Amino acid sequence: MKITKQNVDALNAVVKVDIVADDYQEKVDKLLTDYRKKADVPGFRKGHVPMGMIKKQYGKSIMVDEVNKLLQESLNKFLAEEKLDILGNPIPRMTEDFDWDAAVFSFEFELGLAPIFDVDLKSKKKVTQYSIVATKELLDEEVKNIQNRYGKVSPLEVVTEKATVTGTFINEENEINKKSSFLVNDLKGKKNEKKVIGAKVGDVIELDTKKLFENNNKLQPVLGISAEVAKDLEITVSFTVEEITETTPAELDKELFDKLFVDGSVSSVTELREKIKEDAEKQFNQQGDQQLLNAITEHLVENTKFDLPASFLKKWLRTAGEKELTEEEANAEFEKSEKGLRYQLIEGKIMKDNDIKLDYKELVDYAKGFIRTQMAQFGNMNPEEKELDDIAGRILQNQEEAQKLQSQLISQKLLTFYKENMSFKSKELSYEDFIKEVYK
Repeated sequence: MKITKQNVDALNAVVKVDIVADDYQEKVDKLLTDYRKKADVPGFRKGHVPMGMIKKQYGKSIMVDEVNKLLQESLNKFLAEEKLDILGNPIPRMTEDFDWDAAVFSFEFELGLAPIFDVDLKSKKKVTQYSIVATKELLDEEVKNIQNRYGKVSPLEVVTEKATVTGTFINEENEINKKSSFLVNDLKGKKNEKKVIGAKVGDVIELDTKKLFENNNKLQPVLGISAEVAKDLEITVSFTVEEITETTPAELDKELFDKLFVDGSVSSVTELREKIKEDAEKQFNQQGDQQLLNAITEHLVENTKFDLPASFLKKWLRTAGEKELTEEEANAEFEKSEKGLRYQLIEGKIMKDNDIKLDYKELVDYAKGFIRTQMAQFGNMNPEEKELDDIAGRILQNQEEAQKLQSQLISQKLLTFYKENMSFKSKELSYEDFIKEVYK
């Protein structure tokens, strides 16, 4: 057997595999012998069918199978030994006049080669790193929410200015069907208040989402949509009134603090506000980190220049899936996936150059941390280590779940690396301003 590679250019190559009878004949003869032992042909005792008859009936198909197996094994071994970094999979070049009776079988495969490039983490153009702070207004609102949440609730016959209204928001076109509650005082403008005040249980009210609440951030949780969708949403939703109540706020006293923090860690309004601020900014930091990673990804893709074997990849995409694509469909698929592929190559380069690795123990520990957080939400604050190991083991046996956790952990490692090795523009702002700026 002879395998050779010829570079077409820096991003494309052709591998040629020549196979002769000596490469496969011994295996074919052995299989034919096995067939002969098992063949049950009328007029012949089992195991005594003439070999010529066996070869005539099975020889060609067995030979073709063995050549194809040998071809795939040899090609994979060659790619591994040559340490070729390829994109997609090799594409066989089809030959119309291929002859299975020839003395030498020649096969050719097109390869798309990964580009060689450098990643500049010290670019003069800097990514913005946001520090999101809990403002006095946010703390005031959260304290008020707590007082209402633990206050005395009384039912009402009709909606008043101080009422809390519960019902279902529906807009079929935008797939909104969400049961939520809101304070009438949170509505923006007399026009919206007038639509709601005086309503009774069972009434259906048409509301415009644009400028529905004084605080635009309320639209997102009330309708169950993302912040990005909520930002520019201008539709009409129907709201069916299901419950009307009025809440007398709870006093900010020891009884309330002990309900909120059973460990006695909060004993004053000042300590309560500090705790709210700490918890809020911890959540803000998580959202800020995700935004920072997204911004770094965009920055690296935009500022790391290299070519891709685009023609090869479009050709490969045509036959890579279950259904063969047209040329136009393959081109469109390439356009959609190009940015993701570029970052995948950049990410791989950074991890390789900086020895960023992920071992199984790290993945197990990460899964256990995730499980511990989930269990804490249901009141199990101190799960046994064996229980965590068992659950983590079951989760990681699921390939899809394991892949998801692995991707999250790699992102976490990369973000830590970026923070240590890149310079950023720092910007401090409120959560509301962060949403406005990031999703503008």
